[in-house]
Amino acid sequence: MKIDIENFSLQYQDGTESLRNINLEIAANAVTVLFGPAGGGKSSLLRCLNRLNDLADVQKMSGRILIDGQDIFDPKTDVTALRRKVGMVFARPVVLPMSIRQNLTYGLELAGERRPSKLDEAVARSLKQAALWDEVHDRLDDPAIALSGGQQQRLCLARSLALQPEIILLDEPTSGLDPISTGKVEASLQELKKDYTIILVPHSVQQAARTADHAAFFLQGELIEYGDGAEVFTTPKQKRTEDYITGRFG
Repeated sequence: MKIDIENFSLQYQDGTESLRNINLEIAANAVTVLFGPAGGGKSSLLRCLNRLNDLADVQKMSGRILIDGQDIFDPKTDVTALRRKVGMVFARPVVLPMSIRQNLTYGLELAGERRPSKLDEAVARSLKQAALWDEVHDRLDDPAIALSGGQQQRLCLARSLALQPEIILLDEPTSGLDPISTGKVEASLQELKKDYTIILVPHSVQQAARTADHAAFFLQGELIEYGDGAEVFTTPKQKRTEDYITGRFG
């Protein structure tokens, strides 16, 4: 599912200008990484893509974000349907105070799915996609809070996948995880991109370089450079991109 961001700007009520005139085409079936120093607008852009920024104190917004040609800010847009289509995984895993199974079926049941066979199918499918099935398949009725931090994060990813979105947004999803858990999440993304459009805000330049099919460098609300991931991290065209990648600032 292709995303087109056209002349998009965003300013908060405290006067903070988070994004300035962003133009970006995000390809389907690929991992697109948004990277750069803190405060560059990456997370703000991520939250705009499923309209979570509706809940923030936005003073001014201009431009368009099109998902498969549809303007997501059109007054006729069904925001609930949009958020089901565009799943989000945050930096800190927040599991529901329920069993592992119920964490995955809750959203489907809210959407009206009651058939046990369909719910069981969604549980197995999403856990396998999130590389968690082998670790939890025999204890699905245990409390989700009993899982390790890395497992909880993959459960949050599975919870998003259970609703069968078309786009997955990930905001520093491995920032609190150990290297083994981080590797499992990154490996899952490489499999998932066959079926989904994935946009990742990584927690480090190293992770950005490892995972990016396409990479966009943000600095103080501006998009400085966008291109093929391998090229951006080996032969960046902009000096500010090179300075950041090589650790001269940030």
